[in-house]
Amino acid sequence: MKNKLILTLTLVLTFLIFNFMAYTQTNILLHTTAGDIKILLYDETPLHRDNFIKLVKDGYYDSVLFHRVIPQFMIQTGDPDSKKATADQHLGVGGPSYKIAAEILPQFFHKKGALAAARQGDAVNPKKESSGSQFYIVQGAPLTNSQLDALQSSGRHAAFTPEERTAYTTIGGTPHLDNAYTVFGEVTEGLEIVDQIAAAKTDSRNRPLTDIRILHASIIK
Repeated sequence: MKNKLILTLTLVLTFLIFNFMAYTQTNILLHTTAGDIKILLYDETPLHRDNFIKLVKDGYYDSVLFHRVIPQFMIQTGDPDSKKATADQHLGVGGPSYKIAAEILPQFFHKKGALAAARQGDAVNPKKESSGSQFYIVQGAPLTNSQLDALQSSGRHAAFTPEERTAYTTIGGTPHLDNAYTVFGEVTEGLEIVDQIAAAKTDSRNRPLTDIRILHASIIK
């Protein structure tokens, strides 16, 4: 009887902890001119999570453009200079005066739908610190196991885990970016909107010819 009571209490406690953790996870809604994208922020990358939440609450992302769009690669946004940018204005260098320390974790990789922080290159940013506001969402493309093997044998990627291989050979992604940029969330709804944005016609700088904006970003339960 005592053992059954302990087991019951353990199961109840596990259920409560699981639901509490699920409840406290942060979800963001990006309401764009192309449609809605729902994003989950990872608790394991708290610096990026908390910064993103602050910017969303401040309305920082409202009206910014997707200023860099490359099909089968990614869509990038978060430059505040894009809010009132002219058609020929160079974008991609705007943002807060601070950077965010890298939180590159092996369990978070560049599968389709991954949310990651943009940053300056290694030559000027050897610590791989992230931009204070700019981020990208991976579209990528499916790869074969042979392609993954080649990437691995070349030394450009560590041994792929079964989870990574499954993701990269089914939904796709950009594995060459793994362990180089902080992945701090993922799209949970609206991947078709990511595909739609990635398919936009662009100029020589990969900026969509027709503006695509985040109209409003908000925290949702």
